[in-house]
Amino acid sequence: MPPGLAFRSRTGAPQAGRPTSREQLNQRWDMLRDRLSSHRRLAAAGLAGLAVLVAWPALGSRSTGSEILVAAHDLQAGSRLTDQDVRAARLPTDAVPAHALTPGMIVSGRIPTGPVRAGEPLTDVRLLGPALLDELSRQDGRVLVAAPVRIGDGGAAGLLQAGDTIDILAAASFAGESAGVPGAEPQNAGAAGPARLVAVAARVLAVPPAEGTDPTGGALIVVAVPPATAADVASAASTSRLSVTVRGAPANPAPAGNPAP
Repeated sequence: MPPGLAFRSRTGAPQAGRPTSREQLNQRWDMLRDRLSSHRRLAAAGLAGLAVLVAWPALGSRSTGSEILVAAHDLQAGSRLTDQDVRAARLPTDAVPAHALTPGMIVSGRIPTGPVRAGEPLTDVRLLGPALLDELSRQDGRVLVAAPVRIGDGGAAGLLQAGDTIDILAAASFAGESAGVPGAEPQNAGAAGPARLVAVAARVLAVPPAEGTDPTGGALIVVAVPPATAADVASAASTSRLSVTVRGAPANPAPAGNPAP
């Protein structure tokens, strides 16, 4: 007779067909354990499905997002970028700014026109270049060019930042030159003539880091002005010491260009 099917009579002799109390208890325990195991499998499957539903939006946005270039760390205005200054990042498509730079575009050597925070997306108008000039020209209503200008006082140039609106003045080193007479003999050598305006309401595009530590050695800035104004500034720089004054933000700003006659 198979084990588990024998039982004892009142006299103590084992009889077939009836399991003992221990065997019945073991059978019930096995049935309960099988049911609990089945419920655990169902619960695990349900939790796994819930996790997929919760993660699905993030997975979907990651797969449909766009890869762009962002600042790898805080960037200074006027500093020349290297490949280590940018990194690739993936953003949801609806969060990508217009004309964002993408991996593969050349950014090495380009100049930010303002401070950039780490992780900030880089766009065409955040860097000095044709796109920025096109946008400024559209706002100004005239064609603008980027003109490098060396300011005589490096300390004063260090107070400027991208986005400032300035006037550029030229003070000739000699009285003869200040009178506008080409080739005139210098009078009172070493004296400065009266300052004159050579550019009005020029937009500062970049202030590259100073090359030296001498604040009187001059400093380079880049401004957006019309081509004719750029020529006047270049001509004045060859004979005069250039300085700047910073304008406020008038309600109706005048377009950048030459001073009014």
